[in-house]
Amino acid sequence: MSDRDPPFRPDRRRLLTGAAAAGGALIGARMAMAQTAAGTPDPAIVNLPPWTRYLGDGVDARPYGMPSQYEAHVVRRHVPWLTADPISSVNFTPLHELDGIITPNGLCFERHHGGIAEIDPAQHRLMINGLVHRPLVFTMQDILRFPRENRIYFLECAANTGMEWAGAQLNGCQYTHGMIHNVMYTGVPLRLLLEEAGLKGSATWILAEGADAAAMTRSIPIEKAMDDCLVAFRMNGEALRPEQGYPLRLVVPGWEGNMWIKWLRRIEVGDQPWGQREETSKYTDTLADGRSRRHTWVMDAKSVITNPSPQAPIRTGPGPVVLTGVAWSGRGTIPRVDVTLDGGINWHRARISGPSLDKSMHRFYFEFDWDGRPLLLQSRAHDSTGYVQPTKEALRAIRGENSIYHNNGIQTWAVNEAGEAENVEIS
Repeated sequence: MSDRDPPFRPDRRRLLTGAAAAGGALIGARMAMAQTAAGTPDPAIVNLPPWTRYLGDGVDARPYGMPSQYEAHVVRRHVPWLTADPISSVNFTPLHELDGIITPNGLCFERHHGGIAEIDPAQHRLMINGLVHRPLVFTMQDILRFPRENRIYFLECAANTGMEWAGAQLNGCQYTHGMIHNVMYTGVPLRLLLEEAGLKGSATWILAEGADAAAMTRSIPIEKAMDDCLVAFRMNGEALRPEQGYPLRLVVPGWEGNMWIKWLRRIEVGDQPWGQREETSKYTDTLADGRSRRHTWVMDAKSVITNPSPQAPIRTGPGPVVLTGVAWSGRGTIPRVDVTLDGGINWHRARISGPSLDKSMHRFYFEFDWDGRPLLLQSRAHDSTGYVQPTKEALRAIRGENSIYHNNGIQTWAVNEAGEAENVEIS
């Protein structure tokens, strides 16, 4: 099958009805088997479970709603050996446990350089200084008086998938791709605050600074600051969580997460980039000859299959399988995602379901009948600029293996006959 061939999709109506004439539907037969074991009724059907016989908790028992106790395994996780200390470290979003495009607040990955700052919003201030006509200091109440907007964006760390540059390393999409989340931000366009201060004619850059112990700072071109950046105070409708920058953070759509300064306390306006640690010795792409690419802020088109994957094997055996994953681009939308079951020999167009928003995650699906033979699963994103997600080999041909940032290469999962998946590379 070529790129031009129509995608293969099983006819589920025929599976459920037409196959009955040939001896019973596959899914129907499995349901019947589940209802009887060795000729005895399924206890889950004939016996009343305890939750049907006793009153449950009342409406005030859980004043802040929590997931079911049976979903307690769905949590952020970290890799202890990845960093020397958890204070300056990262944990990962469990992508394989999620669906749709919105990341729940409690599962958004964390990346800290000096630990979480616990800030009293009544004592928090945002200062704008430098090349402005009116240096200003805003309280949180001042910020809330400006017109606000709601926008859904992904936030991806530049080091996401960074361990995979030299080969397959971490076995699970939570660990290979989990330094990303996608939420709705509510905030004030940064442009309005800068206009309130009044930019001088020589203003070409801003320096955003955080109130954490690391005093995180990044230089941002004034064009981006005046375009789509937000000063956000809510995500998914509620206040930012402390680990996500409460009470105020910068949103820099489509650009690497290190620039989305959390606990935002100061914006200095200048006429050149500052050359801070996180934009010189870090978050630059080291090439094979030792030189580094600077100012590579945009996160290029990328995708990953979340199910099946190493943490989400095929548990049902041969038969219908719903393959799913996420795709995103810092340059626009994702109009198309291709998937392959055989390591790139044949590609099929996946089905994108849900909103297609600028600089946001897209959810894709591909339904197929698995015959129980090994699979080599990959996904390939196309963004609205015409850019196509490259292979890792193509990236290495340009950059070598010295970099750890901005790896958007195609990911491969090898699925064996038992349905178990493993992180591999193929050439």
